[in-house]
Amino acid sequence: MSTNHLSSRPLLAGLIATLLAAPAAAAPPVYATPQEKAFVDALMAKMTVEEKLGQLNQPAGVGNNTGPAAMTGNEDQIRKGEIGTYLGTQGAVLTCRLQRIAVEESRLGIPLMFGFDVIHGHRTVFPVPLGESSSFDPVEVQHAARVAAVEAAAHGIHWTYAPMVDISRDPRWGRIVEGAGEDPYLGSVLAAARVRGFQGDDLRSPDTVLATAKHFVAYGAAEGGRDYNVADISERALHEVYLPPFKAAVDAGAQSIMAAFNEVAGVPMHAHRPLIEDVLRKQWGWDGLLVSDYTGVMELMPHGVAANREEAGILGLRAGVDVDMVSQIYVKDLPAAVKAGKIPMAELDASVRRVLNAKYRLGLFDDPYRYCTDDGARERALTLTPEHRAAARRMAQKSLVLLENDRNVLPLSKSVRTLAVIGPLADHRRAMLGNWAVAGREEDAVTPVVGLKAALGTGTRLIVAKGAEIEGQDTSGFAEAIAAAKQADAVVMFLGEHPDMSAEAHNRTTLDLPGVQEQLALQVAATGKPVVVVLLNGRPLSIGALKGKVPAILEAWFPGVEGGHAITDVLFGDVNPSAKLPVTFPHNVGQIPLYYAHRNTGRPPSDTDKYTSKYLDAPSTPLYAFGHGLSYTTFRYDTPVVAKKTLAPDALQQQVSVRVTNTGTRAGEEVVQLYLRDDVASVTRPVKQLRGFQRVALQPGESKTVTFDLGFEDLAMYDARMQQVVEPGTFTVFVGGSSDRTQQAAFSVAAR
Repeated sequence: MSTNHLSSRPLLAGLIATLLAAPAAAAPPVYATPQEKAFVDALMAKMTVEEKLGQLNQPAGVGNNTGPAAMTGNEDQIRKGEIGTYLGTQGAVLTCRLQRIAVEESRLGIPLMFGFDVIHGHRTVFPVPLGESSSFDPVEVQHAARVAAVEAAAHGIHWTYAPMVDISRDPRWGRIVEGAGEDPYLGSVLAAARVRGFQGDDLRSPDTVLATAKHFVAYGAAEGGRDYNVADISERALHEVYLPPFKAAVDAGAQSIMAAFNEVAGVPMHAHRPLIEDVLRKQWGWDGLLVSDYTGVMELMPHGVAANREEAGILGLRAGVDVDMVSQIYVKDLPAAVKAGKIPMAELDASVRRVLNAKYRLGLFDDPYRYCTDDGARERALTLTPEHRAAARRMAQKSLVLLENDRNVLPLSKSVRTLAVIGPLADHRRAMLGNWAVAGREEDAVTPVVGLKAALGTGTRLIVAKGAEIEGQDTSGFAEAIAAAKQADAVVMFLGEHPDMSAEAHNRTTLDLPGVQEQLALQVAATGKPVVVVLLNGRPLSIGALKGKVPAILEAWFPGVEGGHAITDVLFGDVNPSAKLPVTFPHNVGQIPLYYAHRNTGRPPSDTDKYTSKYLDAPSTPLYAFGHGLSYTTFRYDTPVVAKKTLAPDALQQQVSVRVTNTGTRAGEEVVQLYLRDDVASVTRPVKQLRGFQRVALQPGESKTVTFDLGFEDLAMYDARMQQVVEPGTFTVFVGGSSDRTQQAAFSVAAR
């Protein structure tokens, strides 16, 4: 398997050029059809400067909850042509009413476009993106996005601010929950899948929404894991780690990208013309719509690169930020600047064209009401359908990672007579939905308690005890929980975070279980009963104290509206867990950053050599490695076989095959992972990098041969000149069920 990587052209040398200096002309828009160009040209010719800037204005609308403002754009602004798009407005009836004002009461009748945060489902909430990514199943992830698009479109939404494709290697960062984890290959594959799911096969279909790859770029590299903070990264890290998922999203057809809050190399991304215009638009040939993040243009002032609103607006627009979300700087502060020649008309027109292009490609000029109905009938018919709930349950099943299963405590038997259900999240509806479930409703969610009751019926007695709150130091509920455990044949504990603890602006300095939950788990485990801990959380947690004390640990993330059913399906063996970790779990927060694709250093960690790269008080290895995930069966990997021992430099195609056998007694699916290392290169390389994965289903005793195709982009690296090359030498292939449990083979690339 291959993913599309970057152009070999490097970033321009002067990334920190004077921000207000006149840059080169904007990249010309690329039109899908001559008809689109002709239509947009004709419309542009009729527009005043104020109407053009109005198309770039996105105020907060009814239902917005992503910032402090609410409904800052009013109906009179629509009539005057001062609003092009809305943030956070949904509902078929409401959007139809506002659309009629734009189409029938404004001078040019340009339809509005409604944007909304459809992050992991709409009303049918799916697992949080980090959980979905644990499935390593791009087909299922794409289908989840397709369901979300169908529902969102029926609610009058044209545009979603997803997928978030930021790579993050710091689990302190609250928004790690929204992405695909630490790996750019996995992140790229899933970014493309989500874009395809949201946008469908034809954007003019009324069940599609514009996808937005965000946040461009390196937002996940925030120093200290502190949201909105500086991303001080090298050009190499930018190209190798943070840009690839955006390139994959662009190649998948993403029509929108959102700028990031952070700065890169001293330049805030909302003013970063070299990355937006030169890399994104010119090098990659992308012709979509770039939207600011919430008040991102206005925030150029506290960043310290703009003295006032006009300067901030000039910087943002000239950098290539087309839509000003919430600040209303473009519409209020730039008309005079344009007329004074501070912004070339060609650059303003380029941004306006991209907004109109998006509306044209959605079919809004043909039928402005295609996404809405005056009576809301379509909205009701396509919301939270049985098919959508079934898809959410299936996605959740594939997202649950079995971390530990000592003595085969799992799966539990449905004939268990008494089951203790303990923990503050056992019946917590919000914890099913997680954060960024903007349209989700708690009453739609199936909690673990509800799921257990439905699966076990009256034959099993459930003893439910909260034991402790999510946070706080109150241990008064311990006695009840321990008493419940002693009465039971088995215990299931539901522990973790409140959904608001893993979210935007919600960063943590510790990765421990909050409050006294760890103490509760250890005291319940001390009863000697078979104990299962189910984790509900949005980031890796440092749960090393439970390892060896609690026999079974299941990572469930925040699993969506069907989470309670999906968890029960796995606990009792109706579904065999197959998910893998998309991010490393450290022993403690002091190990961060900790990720599998690290460099070796000149002094790699050694237990026998004092002067090596390690800690005095913790291992250098993780608690659970990237790609880790157990099953109720076992799998054996034979030694991988390469098709060619040596590749010619002008024929860089390699095939790797491995035979995988189910050696257990249950049918199961395994995520077969392939990693690659360039053993000796002109610049240092990671110890291994994911370059392919496949799901394979095996019956007990069955074997299958899994084959991977590798090509130039899988073998290539950026050399010292930042040119993408494949150098001669040896490569090691690693294949296995986790990044730290693999079989190896080798091949070489010949010199020219």
